[in-house]
Amino acid sequence: MYIHETKLKVRYVETDQMGIVHHSKYYPWFEIARGEFITETGMSYRDMEEAGIMMPVLESSCKYIQGAKYEDNLIIQAWISEMNPVKVIFNYNVVREKDDKIIAKGSTKHTFVNDDFKIVNIKKMKPEIWSKLQNINQ
Repeated sequence: MYIHETKLKVRYVETDQMGIVHHSKYYPWFEIARGEFITETGMSYRDMEEAGIMMPVLESSCKYIQGAKYEDNLIIQAWISEMNPVKVIFNYNVVREKDDKIIAKGSTKHTFVNDDFKIVNIKKMKPEIWSKLQNINQ
């Protein structure tokens, strides 16, 4: 299983009055890590869209274990935990770099759709995209 790591530093704008990262900021971090994960396959998310495939989010979750703070260096780990020709589930760990502590865990569930937002079987419709996702997930 391939795990992609995205590094980032918590910005002041991402914190709340208590100096802790606001819970809503974790989802953009998941999106950044997911996009970089897809790029590692040899295509970008934009390439997928230009090929007529999109991956809307069906479900998302995040378990907050410990709060991140301003200027914490974080590693967002992303990997595919489940995939079939019509859906994919990404999982995420948010790791505080200084002590390697997992401070949050999350997941997003997606379906593959065409330009008309109809669910498609990506293995049949775009086998080259399916192959790239399969290859990196092994």
